[in-house]
Amino acid sequence: MPELKSPPNPQAFYADVWEIVRQIPRGKIASYGQIAKMLPLPEGVDGETFLEFGAIWVSNAVAASPNDVPW
Repeated sequence: MPELKSPPNPQAFYADVWEIVRQIPRGKIASYGQIAKMLPLPEGVDGETFLEFGAIWVSNAVAASPNDVPW
């Protein structure tokens, strides 16, 4: 399978990630993998592929986050 550099709909995926990250209490942490497990599977992505790439996609979303998303 070719490497998926981003989820099929990055804007929607990123928005979902940012919403979860905003809910993490100040002083607490969550790994990219933990955050990925809190997300629904992106449309058109199977579970195995998401297990492989989900944490990477979350890290990309966090790196691209707006200023109001703590990280």
